[in-house]
Amino acid sequence: MARKSKIIAGLKDAVRFARGNHSNARVRKVEVPCPLDVQAIRQRQGLSQKAFAAKYGFSVSTLRNWEQGHRAPTGASRVLLIVIERQPQAVEAALAA
Repeated sequence: MARKSKIIAGLKDAVRFARGNHSNARVRKVEVPCPLDVQAIRQRQGLSQKAFAAKYGFSVSTLRNWEQGHRAPTGASRVLLIVIERQPQAVEAALAA
């Protein structure tokens, strides 16, 4: 199959999937934990905002916005915070390496 034909077939399959019809699409669902309590994660570490931000590579203003509820962590920051919450030693070891 020519490259152009593969692209067209992929687009048609995407349209079928979007309409709820049978398609060859692979669907993966990722369960994301409920909203994070960033302040509680930091406090369990026994660190100030400045120390926590420096230790894990966040800006203090970003950390403050998360803790005050003005913003919520997303993407890689969210994942990192979850790992810090559950396995802080793993993050510390990775950052020390």
